[in-house]
Amino acid sequence: MAGHSKWANIKRQKARVDAKRGKTFTQLSRAIIVAARHGVADPAGNFQLRTAIDKAKAAGIPNENIERAIAKGAGTYEDGKPTEEIRYEGYGAGGVAILVEAFTDNRNRTAADLREAFKKYGGNLGETGCVAWMFDQKGVIVLEGNFAEEQVLEACLAGEAEYYEFGQALTDSPRERLRQRQNTYYTAEIFTTIGNLEHQSQVLQRAKLPVVEAEWRWIPSNTVEVTDGEVGRSLFKLVEALENLDDVQSVTANWEMSEELMQRFLTEA
Repeated sequence: MAGHSKWANIKRQKARVDAKRGKTFTQLSRAIIVAARHGVADPAGNFQLRTAIDKAKAAGIPNENIERAIAKGAGTYEDGKPTEEIRYEGYGAGGVAILVEAFTDNRNRTAADLREAFKKYGGNLGETGCVAWMFDQKGVIVLEGNFAEEQVLEACLAGEAEYYEFGQALTDSPRERLRQRQNTYYTAEIFTTIGNLEHQSQVLQRAKLPVVEAEWRWIPSNTVEVTDGEVGRSLFKLVEALENLDDVQSVTANWEMSEELMQRFLTEA
């Protein structure tokens, strides 16, 4: 798979580890806030919001918390703390480009926290625009399950997707990997424009393909191959430190590394 798919695999597997530690609740709530702010506060008319709510419910977030997050995004929940979305940019070890999207009520605090994390793990927070030109924002739909590549191709043509990537699904367990291979358990990522994300998702669902995620994602136009173990470890620690900050909504990087290195750092995480 291409570099950005390897990064996506890193993100998904890391998310499983983080979920076990209760780290996802805050990020999922922020995703609802952002989605409600970008569009209408009604999930029936806001695909991004509907997707964010589905993820939150799957993670066990109470309905009360979900409703509060929607209200915050819509501006109808008054807690005396106006918030704003800010994108920060910088470099990690080995010259890897990193984009950080934050949702904050104090940009000075957020910038200071980010700067400290970058510095601690061998990177540096840069100026606006220093790495954004290396990324394009796309709509991405993830499939996981038992299906054929021909089905994906047909649905992508019908939904006017830009391209897709298809491969064997990854899992942390060797036994589970064997079971998945025996049962042709695959993963696919379909890439499309932001405006076409909902339409493409509906086409895939009508084709009865197993959609597990639909999101907006920053896709790197070029990648940096990481082969040095210490550089890779520094990058993993930096991303984890950034994601653990209360104000951070998402972190995207343009590195590519072997599955062996990826599994090593996921085990250490």
